[in-house]
Amino acid sequence: MSPIHVSALALLAPGDTAETACKTNEPSVACRVVWNVSHNTDFTHFFRDWLDQPLNTVFWIVVTFVIALVLRNFAHRMITQVTVRMAEGTMSERVRERTRTHFDGSPALLNQRRAQRAKTLGSVLRSIASILIMGTAASSILGSLGLNLAPILASASVVGVAVGFGAQNIVKDFLAGLFMLLEDQYGVGDVIDVGTAKGTVEAVTLRVTRMRDVDGVVWYVPNGEIKKVGNESQNWGRAVLDIPVDIAEDIEKVKEILQVTADKLAESADWEDVVLEKPSVWGVQAMAGDALIIRVVLKTAPGKQGEVARELRERVKVAFDGAGIAVGTPAPAS
Repeated sequence: MSPIHVSALALLAPGDTAETACKTNEPSVACRVVWNVSHNTDFTHFFRDWLDQPLNTVFWIVVTFVIALVLRNFAHRMITQVTVRMAEGTMSERVRERTRTHFDGSPALLNQRRAQRAKTLGSVLRSIASILIMGTAASSILGSLGLNLAPILASASVVGVAVGFGAQNIVKDFLAGLFMLLEDQYGVGDVIDVGTAKGTVEAVTLRVTRMRDVDGVVWYVPNGEIKKVGNESQNWGRAVLDIPVDIAEDIEKVKEILQVTADKLAESADWEDVVLEKPSVWGVQAMAGDALIIRVVLKTAPGKQGEVARELRERVKVAFDGAGIAVGTPAPAS
């Protein structure tokens, strides 16, 4: 036997194996390879204590972090696709095409509303996904480093409860804003009535809705304080006109004049895309004092009912003057 083989065997203690050299019944692949190559117990001990365990820990930390990043990116892409689809809204295709060019005179506002809804929803959901995924990964990494997470989790729970009690209104506003966006109750450019204020929505966040009324006053309404909301601009609108005429006038003649006048408005080049359906004269709505109240309705593009109503009133006045129809005086409200 050569002197080299003798010296190598001399380094081995009787009964040494990879398990005993690596100080475990299930040695890592790296430790087993080091033992098989060196057959040196001291070197294998050194590798196991100072290289194998730290490298193994670093390896699993890197793997955990990479998996978390991949899951987060995948979740972000899925959330973006879902929110973009949700932002398309629930309008019918016919109404969508008409409102595309007649939503406050420009498609930009409609696109702004969809973009804001998608951006806000996407931002919130992506943040939640990132917190959950990266928080779980961080907990796993800290656990692999030997840190006892029980006291940290207990402290976080206590702090979370305290913050929750102290910020109940903020949490209520946040949740109300989130569901408002998910359900598309209203958006930028809509005319809404929330009871305490009525006006055009200028901005929507998860905490507050900013709107401007007809007098130019800007209202900031916390989302959690909105118990009910009336939206005058969603999908389509309706211009409702109650026309008072003298009680002695011929009802059928008045209805015919109103129908012809409304039809001409709907067929005119400036209004044909704003009036979505054929106008309808519903007939006598009420009798008040010396007047008959006759109702005319027109289905319009969202937010256009006020403009249509003003234009129709002007045309009705001209038509009544030409036909000699006397306007009645309704009885004063008691």
